[in-house]
Amino acid sequence: MCMTISFNKADANATLRNRVRLKSFIEKRVKKEGLVIESLIYVFCTDKHLLKINNDFLSHDYYTDIISFDLSEVPGRLIGEVYISVDRVKDNAKTLGVSYKEELHRVIFHGALHFCGYKDKKPSDANLMRSMEDKWLKAYLNLIS
Repeated sequence: MCMTISFNKADANATLRNRVRLKSFIEKRVKKEGLVIESLIYVFCTDKHLLKINNDFLSHDYYTDIISFDLSEVPGRLIGEVYISVDRVKDNAKTLGVSYKEELHRVIFHGALHFCGYKDKKPSDANLMRSMEDKWLKAYLNLIS
């Protein structure tokens, strides 16, 4: 079992099946991108919890689905934390017309992709990020089906 990736809850639960397989998938994909994961912690929380993090650490006063913190000290060796609002994921899934499971995995992969150097602020960067999310999502869903 992959001990370098963990899924935790702050104040919200996320329904995640196949956690061992998911951890292995993320670890292999991140390795293909040139990183070794020392520690990658996912924390599931509510909108309220993530808004406080957004305010306190980024001085942003708005809801978001994900915030990632790269705590790496050595190039190529990832230490990171990813906070995911389960409330946002559920709302986004409804808005986008996809399942909660699909949107949750997309956001999980989105966090890992940020650490691999993918950005999403400029439209061209966001398109590449979405393309990579789709690639990972398709590969993972095929793996578990």
